[in-house]
Amino acid sequence: MAGKDTQQIRDEFDEVVNMDTGELEKWLKTDESQSVGQSSGDSDESTGHHMGRRIVEIQKKKADDLDDDDLAAMKKVHGYVARHLKQKPTKEDIETSKWRYSLMNWGHDPLK
Repeated sequence: MAGKDTQQIRDEFDEVVNMDTGELEKWLKTDESQSVGQSSGDSDESTGHHMGRRIVEIQKKKADDLDDDDLAAMKKVHGYVARHLKQKPTKEDIETSKWRYSLMNWGHDPLK
């Protein structure tokens, strides 16, 4: 992925991922984090929880060390968060909602 595309992907990723590495690592260890999302294949881990771990890996890398797989994951994160934010529930407590927990697995806390 070439220059401008890479920078745009990084900027969009940074816009939606508002949890730092420590916050996200701590969150992913909670029961709430592991209680939401759908798992695929033989894994018990949800797609979002897996992506949360992937985000932590990406956050720990230097920008110059990001590869095409990282950039593809970053694009996926941006797309998911952007879509999911539009589905904000109106009748439940946001703070303890599965909607928020799911977003947090993808590195975005909507209450920030």
